[in-house]
Amino acid sequence: MNDPRQPTLLELSDPARRIVLRLGFGGAFAALMGAQAGCAQAPVASGAAAGARTLGFASVPPSRADRIIVPPGYVAEVLAPWGEPVGIPGAMPAWRDDAGNSADEQALQMGMHHDGMQFYPFDGSSTHGLLALNHEYTDDGLLHPDGLVPWTAQKVRKAQMAVGLAVIEVRLQDGRWQHVRPSRYARRTTMDTPFAVAGPAAGHPLLCTAADPRGRRILGTVANCASGRTPWGTYLAGEENFHFLFSGGDTPTADQRRWGIARGAWYRWGEHDARFDATRNPNEFHRFGWVVELDPFDPQSTPVKRTALGRACHEGATVALTRDGRAVVYSGEDRHFEYLYKFVSRDRMQPGGARANASLLDHGTLYAARFDADGRGHWLPLVHGLGPLTAANGFADQGEVLVKTRQACDLLGATRMDRPEWLAIDPRSGHIYCTLTNNLRRGLPGQPPTDAANPRARNSMGHIIRWHEDGDFDAPMLHWDHFVLAGDPEQSRAQARGNVRGDAFACPDGLAFDPYGRLWICTDIGPRDLGQGEMARLGNNQLLAADPDSGEVRRFLTGPVGCEITGPCFTPDVRTLFVNVQHPGEAPGERNDPADPRRYSNWPDQRPQGRPRSAVVVVRRVDGGVIGA
Repeated sequence: MNDPRQPTLLELSDPARRIVLRLGFGGAFAALMGAQAGCAQAPVASGAAAGARTLGFASVPPSRADRIIVPPGYVAEVLAPWGEPVGIPGAMPAWRDDAGNSADEQALQMGMHHDGMQFYPFDGSSTHGLLALNHEYTDDGLLHPDGLVPWTAQKVRKAQMAVGLAVIEVRLQDGRWQHVRPSRYARRTTMDTPFAVAGPAAGHPLLCTAADPRGRRILGTVANCASGRTPWGTYLAGEENFHFLFSGGDTPTADQRRWGIARGAWYRWGEHDARFDATRNPNEFHRFGWVVELDPFDPQSTPVKRTALGRACHEGATVALTRDGRAVVYSGEDRHFEYLYKFVSRDRMQPGGARANASLLDHGTLYAARFDADGRGHWLPLVHGLGPLTAANGFADQGEVLVKTRQACDLLGATRMDRPEWLAIDPRSGHIYCTLTNNLRRGLPGQPPTDAANPRARNSMGHIIRWHEDGDFDAPMLHWDHFVLAGDPEQSRAQARGNVRGDAFACPDGLAFDPYGRLWICTDIGPRDLGQGEMARLGNNQLLAADPDSGEVRRFLTGPVGCEITGPCFTPDVRTLFVNVQHPGEAPGERNDPADPRRYSNWPDQRPQGRPRSAVVVVRRVDGGVIGA
């Protein structure tokens, strides 16, 4: 192969380029890559492709088994679990069954709790490419041989090596996908990895620390959740629940209170690493909560935190392109009553891949969504000097607006949502879909009431909202409806404007379109709720497929005990599905104790005393056909 990178948008043929520019990136770009290689058909709403998104598999029943179940005619195989070496040449420490690997060894291995993931083909191939994924957080009860007690500086360091991003090389060989090791592309970022800072908040006083007085170099990315893939070939990951890492004092600042910084911290890093003590280093807290960008094809490149996209509990970033080639990035903030965002770049995407577009996401306008009761909506610009975003209200400049994105949205009156998580764009219609996982606080005394976009009090089941822009992706207005209110499909048909039918599910989280327009929905019912109350009949978390035209939903995959299903992505020919099984065996308290004789799961190794391990899973059809067709 001459160039391992996929072609950029402007290097595609004119018909292919028009499809992506008209419909946005979404799944269309992946489909066009496959079309160039003679694989998947371009997703246009006519001819064979128009009927291709019909669901062609038998629904699997709910399950509580400690294994993966897929429809007849499909196979699922484990590819890359936590602790396996990523494949950096000359540095491949093997996994130890007792989790006894050192921090330095963990830095060279797959991290914990795989989440958002994207496939990057070599030369448009559907049999050889890179997987870029993130490792969201750690279960320190499993990460260390003796669990949480005693809590030490060494355990903090190992936890910091178990988060971040990973790039691995994979190849289909003799009918099975292999993790290629060693690989010159293999890479791990940890909390020791330098990240550059770019955009309007780069160098801002709120980002400066004693260790980084210029505010332009941050060690590590953490709490990365969903992900996005750009048309210029890079990987995006959002820093989500980073605030759980920071401990505060008795008198938190207004900014810390807005983020819920408390005296204690869930992860207790601040006890042994002063960076995460918000009283001693108050600005370190501002250096997380960004969307980060990484070039998976260049392991020597410096990843970047893109501050123009705002600071939030980002749940990834989904990219579209306007008709004139400007980037539009959608993201949600996965917390109760937080916001949905859209960033529109100032400049157009250029040919030449990652290097030619190294600053594309640094200049543009960030917006927050307001969903009105009449089915219309507005994108509210987060621009210093517009409306209430002035120095008098605590925003000295645009950098401060972006550091305090939440407070800016509060003042603008954006709609406070029920935990907006993943977003996906229908490659045929251009509609944008967003999962709203749940919000048990909605409608309680002292909490925001229900509204048109978030219509259920104590929303335990979640829903999926969708909209289309009033024109191109950069339009200032939108039209929205509900695709589904999760739970009982009959109730959804009565309450939502859609016509969803089929299998029931709860707590939608991960979301992806395949190039044919099938919508893939991952669920994340929390460990306290799995098997309880109205969730009891739903079994373990699952992956479903939906036909947006007919509204039919079918259950495609069920995961092992206690897991979350996440990170779905496809090869260009749609004949391989990669998906992540995150935190199998998660205890009700979200932390395991290795001394506890109970084992909620020992997937995937299935050893009686084995530790459950998050893993990349590969799903294929036995006959080699298109997934879901």
